[in-house]
Amino acid sequence: MSETPPKVKLDFKLLARVISEASPYKWLFIGTIVLAIVSAPVSMLRPLVVNIMVDDYIIQNDLPGLYNMTAVFIGVMLLTVALRYFLIYYSSLLGQLVIRDLRSKVFNQITSLQMRYFDKTAIGKSTTRTINDIETINTVFTQGIITMLADILGIFAALGLMFFASWKLTLLCLTTIPLMIIATYIFKEKVKVSYQKVRAELANMNAFLQERITGMRIIQIFSAEEQEMTKFKAINRKYTRANLDAINYYATFFPVVEIINYLTIAILVYIGARYVIDETVTLGALLVFPWYINLLFRPIRMLADKFNTLQMGLIASERVFNILDNRSVIRDTGKLKVNSLNGEVEFDDVTFAYDGENVVLHNVSFNVKAGETLAIVGSTGSGKTTIINILGRFYECKRGEIRIDNKKIQKYDLEFLRSRMAIVLQDVFLFQGSVMDNITLMDPKFTEKEVLFAAQQIGADKFIDKLPGGYDYQITERGANLSMGQRQLISFVRALVFDPDILILDEATSSIDTETEEIIQYAIEKLVSKRTSLIIAHRLSTIRHADNIMVLDKGNKIEFGNHDALLSIDGGRYRELYEMQFSEEPIRV
Repeated sequence: MSETPPKVKLDFKLLARVISEASPYKWLFIGTIVLAIVSAPVSMLRPLVVNIMVDDYIIQNDLPGLYNMTAVFIGVMLLTVALRYFLIYYSSLLGQLVIRDLRSKVFNQITSLQMRYFDKTAIGKSTTRTINDIETINTVFTQGIITMLADILGIFAALGLMFFASWKLTLLCLTTIPLMIIATYIFKEKVKVSYQKVRAELANMNAFLQERITGMRIIQIFSAEEQEMTKFKAINRKYTRANLDAINYYATFFPVVEIINYLTIAILVYIGARYVIDETVTLGALLVFPWYINLLFRPIRMLADKFNTLQMGLIASERVFNILDNRSVIRDTGKLKVNSLNGEVEFDDVTFAYDGENVVLHNVSFNVKAGETLAIVGSTGSGKTTIINILGRFYECKRGEIRIDNKKIQKYDLEFLRSRMAIVLQDVFLFQGSVMDNITLMDPKFTEKEVLFAAQQIGADKFIDKLPGGYDYQITERGANLSMGQRQLISFVRALVFDPDILILDEATSSIDTETEEIIQYAIEKLVSKRTSLIIAHRLSTIRHADNIMVLDKGNKIEFGNHDALLSIDGGRYRELYEMQFSEEPIRV
């Protein structure tokens, strides 16, 4: 879905909030403000010194005095350069420190959001918020408020010195100021709109690329490269057009400013020369006034650009703050922590809907005793995975209660609750890094000895040892250089290393071959041993030995019992599913 460019005026409350992010570095912020205040008038001293040099020393042929003034001029120039250096460096340092903290805040917020946020938000747009938009906020400090303050002070300092040197020449120069203001205002408005389009099209492109790169296998399988390329070209054209519009406004504005600048100098020379002849204006003042004009017009010209930069930074900050203000986080108010869970799981009249309207689970109740295995079966969309999602509190259950060891799951500390569960999904996600890193998830509390022992227990050590480098073998993104079975085994080792009290297997054998299934089945038997387990499975052969089997249909629990008991039900759903998978095998009750 395309992202429309926001229409935002300068929001001072939003600006104040962005500035408040610099509160941990208030002395650095104050220091850069002081540098901006000091550097503005100091930079205006150079033409004043040259004016004095011409009128009081060069015309008077005072060479010793001229040498002294030359030394003063060099000193002022060096001081101006030094102040400029420290202003740029410390404002950039402040900006980098602020966005570093913001990136951490946003990432921490994203990891605490409910899964519903990720269901609705494209990954590319979240990436844009976390990287591009936060980087744009940096310009609020480096090219925004601080440098704008220096430019505004520079304008007043230039006007003050111009009136001090010659009020007549100053009034001549100010005759073209209305033209400059009109050109600047038009430029500011046009560039603001084009920048908004650039940011919106960039977010759209990031979202498109993220989705297509992730799903590249599907694109190539169905030979959809040409169609996707056509879509990308359309998005790319819009993004390029938005950038070209901004470039066009810059290409028009700066020559117009130069024309106004040259027009001002022409008026100054034509009329100012007469003032010099009439001796109402000194030669030194006339010589340095073009310098003053540049010092006056340059900040005015740059203010328009910096204002737009500030506004784009605020637009980006609003998007970032929308994430930080997102209240769809899992409420972690529970305080209960114990050494370990017994693992008894109970659903009591649970009803759930992802969107609040379309109910996925209808008044589901069941009980799994500690150490038992419950298998959950049913057709696609029956609500099997939903049970896992709400048990791990990835989504909040609105009606009914879910209890573990006779205590509501909301009573437990969220981090503790999830640390005592392990979920092995059908689509195993592996990160770039070594096999060891993917098993331990970089958690330093797990030793190499524990990992090796876990791998040996479920029979995964043989395949890992055969990899080049063994446990140091580098896995590519999403585990693309491993087979489905190999990825599944690594996920099993990971689950066993974390030693959960409750194990959840979500169709862990549905995408592997029969030979690998035997290895996986052995691993599953080791995993479920002596711990509460919930197994979602399409292959009913893998759940025959489960203590109980629950059959779901359209979010309703329709059957519950062990394998033999469910097969004995004439016309039962479980028996129907079993006959579909094992039509040639006689049913024994």
